[in-house]
Amino acid sequence: MKLIIGLGNPGPQYETTRHNAGFLVLDLIGDSIGCGNISTEFGKSLIATGRYRGEKLILAKPQCYMNRSGLAVAELAAAYGSCPEEIIIIHDDVDLDLGRLRIRASGGHGGHKGVLSVLNELGANNFCRVKIGVGRPPEGMDTPDYVLSVFDDSEWDVFKKVLPVARDAVLTLVVQGVQEAMNRYNRTTVAVLPGSNPAKLE
Repeated sequence: MKLIIGLGNPGPQYETTRHNAGFLVLDLIGDSIGCGNISTEFGKSLIATGRYRGEKLILAKPQCYMNRSGLAVAELAAAYGSCPEEIIIIHDDVDLDLGRLRIRASGGHGGHKGVLSVLNELGANNFCRVKIGVGRPPEGMDTPDYVLSVFDDSEWDVFKKVLPVARDAVLTLVVQGVQEAMNRYNRTTVAVLPGSNPAKLE
């Protein structure tokens, strides 16, 4: 069984903000595996259950706001008996250019308050992360304001192409493991903004 958790903030005002990348990818996963809306209340989360190629999946959206996400993750892990290696966290990342994905089997929080909360509450760092690049804030804009803002039209044109690729990366991770998913997706540039240079992206 895999516990797949998209990080975000509850409420319609946050639905299409950069910080809700995890929720948006999770919705696509739910659609793809036919488990319907992720709407069943379970403690501090909304969940849905389904199967993909024989693997049971629990999809979850913490409802306790980003910087307290770890409370929901730890609650779910305890309820389902999930060890950290069975947990996949999907989240936005300002250190990745828009149009990029990165998968990691473990690591730190990189300044992401939601991931920091998960680290603190689980007491472990060996859970998988699927990071969705949202790019750095423009000069003069604070990071918290940036990640809680919506994409402009040109950014959204890029970002919406990333979402199904991120979904496929998560499902690859579920079936074929983290190494195969990293090999396949970590060097992928899905799309770039007009005027940018893909050759400069790692």
